[in-house]
Amino acid sequence: MIGSLQPIRRMLAPNAGVYTLEGTNTWIVGSDTTFVIDPGPDIPEHLADVAKEAGSVGAVLVTHDHPDHAPGAIPFGQLVGAPVYAFRLAGATKLSAGQRVRAGDLDLTVIHTPGHTSDHVAFFEAGSGALFTGDTVLGRGTSFIDPPDGDLVQYLRSLRRLMDLGARSIYPGHGPVVLRARDRLVEYLAHRDEREAQIVSALAEGSRTIAEMVEVIYADHPKEVHPLAARSVLAHLEKLAHEGRAERTGKADDGAWTASTPRTCQRCGRPVKGKGRYCDSCTLAMLQSEG
Repeated sequence: MIGSLQPIRRMLAPNAGVYTLEGTNTWIVGSDTTFVIDPGPDIPEHLADVAKEAGSVGAVLVTHDHPDHAPGAIPFGQLVGAPVYAFRLAGATKLSAGQRVRAGDLDLTVIHTPGHTSDHVAFFEAGSGALFTGDTVLGRGTSFIDPPDGDLVQYLRSLRRLMDLGARSIYPGHGPVVLRARDRLVEYLAHRDEREAQIVSALAEGSRTIAEMVEVIYADHPKEVHPLAARSVLAHLEKLAHEGRAERTGKADDGAWTASTPRTCQRCGRPVKGKGRYCDSCTLAMLQSEG
């Protein structure tokens, strides 16, 4: 419920799979005038069922433009005569961080949560603590970060941003409702810390390819998920490279990675991200002094 009055209903899209679990969750929020969040793929039967259940739709919201969440949004908006809002979707009104979107007497706040994708947003109702997370947080399992549009550095910032909201319940893009929002967010951060420690440990033993690390780290997982795991390992390695703690030894995607020591700024001694000689603050100061 939103507050003590407004219901939240789930309509499950018929697109079950390895990446989508039982299917994409389409959320209907409200009663007299509703929000519809993530209509999902453009499946006419699903959109018709959602329209029937949603009644008078005030706004259609999209968390991100992946094919299991977004393609049905514009057709659904046309079907019910409602505006469509998204951060990155052709034909939709662009959302911005912190924006409040209204449907009838309901307000949802837009939270920009890049990481799973660069365009990802969540929607928050402060009165009830209801948080609609799309694929940033799932009801079961963990979110997939696939570079280059996926970025682990941004993703971790987004998780901490969501934690700061003090949400009570999470309504995810896939899987069941999460009734203890903070506990799930803590779990997600801990999982990423654990995976990073495994990768750092692998690099400490010498130069390693991603495939070699996957074989060890995901040894208890089916081989079928190893290509997906490889993309996740790459996301962690790129974070480590951003921090100066790892570097790729070859240009090819299947090249080896090695551990490296973070550099310090030659001007102030603070840590430097990547391979630069100066930290961001000193670089900016020097540019300003030259100007």
